[in-house]
Amino acid sequence: MKALTVVPKQASSARVSDLPDPPESDGPVLVDVLAVGVCGTDMEILRGDYGWAPPGQGRLVLGHESLGRVAEAPAGSGLEPGDLVVGIVRRPDPVPCYSCAVGEWDACRNGRYVEHGIKEIDGFMRERWRGAPEAMVKVDSGLGLLGVLLEPASVVAKAWDVVGRVGHRESWKPRTVAVLGAGPIGLLAALVAVERGYQVHVVDQLQTGLKPDLVRALGAEYHTGDLASAVDQPDVVVECTGVPKLVFDAISTVGIGGVVCLTGVSPVGSEVDLDGGALARSTVLENKCVVGSVNANRRHYEAAAKVLEKADRGWLSRLVTRRVPLERYAEALDHGPDDVKVVVEIGAD
Repeated sequence: MKALTVVPKQASSARVSDLPDPPESDGPVLVDVLAVGVCGTDMEILRGDYGWAPPGQGRLVLGHESLGRVAEAPAGSGLEPGDLVVGIVRRPDPVPCYSCAVGEWDACRNGRYVEHGIKEIDGFMRERWRGAPEAMVKVDSGLGLLGVLLEPASVVAKAWDVVGRVGHRESWKPRTVAVLGAGPIGLLAALVAVERGYQVHVVDQLQTGLKPDLVRALGAEYHTGDLASAVDQPDVVVECTGVPKLVFDAISTVGIGGVVCLTGVSPVGSEVDLDGGALARSTVLENKCVVGSVNANRRHYEAAAKVLEKADRGWLSRLVTRRVPLERYAEALDHGPDDVKVVVEIGAD
C-alpha cells in the first residue's frame, strides 16, 4: 500500500513509500483511509523538528487527522463495514499510569504514551490501517469528508472541558469569549462558543478574506490588532496561536476571575519583554487561571462528534479549503493566506 513516510528529525525526508498491508496483530478492525488533514504538527515533523519512529523502524508514517471507512469489523464491536471512523491519536502507555488506566491518556503521567503519526506508532496517511474498536470513533455518515475535522474538533472539545472545570471552581457566569487565531482550532473554538450562547470575539491578522468571513458567518465579531483593543476583559480567552507575546497579552487582558486556555504550542527560545511582577500580581489579585490543554481522550472525541453533527454543514465545508491527492502531498504543505484546513485525499468517498 502507498503511505507518506518521513525519517523523524531529518528535514526533507518525506516520500511516498510502498508498505505491506497492516498486520492483523494491529487490531481486528480494518479501515480504508479516505482523507487525512494536514496541520502545524505535521509541518514541524516534516521540517525535522521532532517525531519518533516506531521501535525498530527507521521511518514514520505521517498523519494524525484521519477519516476512514470500516472494511472489516468483528461482530459485537459496535462497528460495521461502511461506517465512517476517525482514529484516536494518542494511545495509552503499556504500564499503565493511573490516568491511562481510566482512559485519560491525554493526561499520561509517565510519558510512555504513543501518538499516531507523531510518537512511536505509524500515522494514518496510508491506504489502510488496523486498530481495536476502542481506538476509533464513529462519525455521522452525513458529514462525509467533513468528518476529517473531528480530530481538531476534539482538541477544542478538550479545551472547553478544561475551561469549564476550572471556571466552575467558584460561582461563574461567563458571557464574553475571546479567541486568538482564526486557524482551524480557533474557528472551531469560536463555533463551540457561539453554540453555547457567548459573545464571541476572534482576533487574527488578516484584514479580509475567508477567515473574517467565516467568523462573521458564525455571528461572532472579527478583529485585527491587539486583544485589549478588541474586547475589554473577556471572561474566557482561548489562545490558539502559540505566539508568546499573545499568550501574555491573553493573561493580562482576561477579566477578573477569568480563564485563559492555551492550546497553541509556543516555540522554544522566544523572548518577550514584560513586567513579570505586574502580570503575576494581577493574576493573583484578580483570581485569574491559566491552563494548558493538549490532545484529547475518547469522551472529547465523542463530544466533538456531536458538535460537528449539529453544526451548519455549509459553514463546515468552507473550512476544508483544498484537497490534494497523496502523490501530490507537497502541494498540501504550501499554505496560502486563505487556507484553513488542507486535506490529503487517499481513498474514494
